[in-house]
Amino acid sequence: MLILDLRDLSSVTDYFVIVDASSEVQVRAVANGVVEALEEQGVMPFRKEGTGDARWVLLDYGDVVIHVFRTEEREYYDLERLWGDAPRFVLSEDQQSMAPANR
Repeated sequence: MLILDLRDLSSVTDYFVIVDASSEVQVRAVANGVVEALEEQGVMPFRKEGTGDARWVLLDYGDVVIHVFRTEEREYYDLERLWGDAPRFVLSEDQQSMAPANR
């Protein structure tokens, strides 16, 4: 999982969270898991897009926009390159800590 800090680069959102999965079923499962976990905390998305074909699901939470890609779509759209000036953080495998990402 990659997090792009857009606070100094965009007025639309503060962070992009980018994650990918190898199939549409996995993309849908990840997106649904995120929505369910945040709903349990009382956080509802402003907008959800792409859930039908589940190749690129966008979950808009205002200050945070979560992109769940199928791996091929992530490589094709390459948001990391488009937002190349953004500071990057990677969530560690244990999902307990973030570290700056190497570019």
